[in-house]
Amino acid sequence: MQSTLILTGIRVAGARHLSSSSFCCRNTFLAAITCLPAATRRLFLTTTVAMAEAKFTKEELQTRLTQEQFNVTQNKGTEAAFSGDYVNEKGKGMYNCIVCGVELFSSDTKFDSGSGWPSFTDIAKADTVKLVEDTAHGMSRTEVTCAKCHAHLGHVFDDGPGPTGQRFCINSCSLKFDKEN
Repeated sequence: MQSTLILTGIRVAGARHLSSSSFCCRNTFLAAITCLPAATRRLFLTTTVAMAEAKFTKEELQTRLTQEQFNVTQNKGTEAAFSGDYVNEKGKGMYNCIVCGVELFSSDTKFDSGSGWPSFTDIAKADTVKLVEDTAHGMSRTEVTCAKCHAHLGHVFDDGPGPTGQRFCINSCSLKFDKEN
């Protein structure tokens, strides 16, 4: 049985008898790497660098974030379509995590998907996001979270343009846009 594994933002085909839900804990994740084909395992192990985690108290985040930002990033909420600050943003710059500040998406990969949320074809840097299987609300989707602080960002779909074929559909309120000067 073939399945697709989601490894800290990288999809790897060819793994056997595993699903993305296997990676809820680090030990399971590390054990699963041994099941990858040898060439894929070597590539993954030589290119993956662990990102130091950022931890914040609930009280600190409730003080620092708006109610909507807190609900989206900490409770996996979703802002209303076409309501976010960055849906129509056309400026050059970097989109960072509103919680921890890590760079997530470049404006160079942003496009108008018509979905009502900022959409990107790719992440800015490897290992800045984590992809997690999401079966909430009777749907099967792939959730996008910040790899550093685990904030919910949005979801990724396989209907995007360009070479990646991906559409990272991200809540504006989970982002902070740093415009280039």
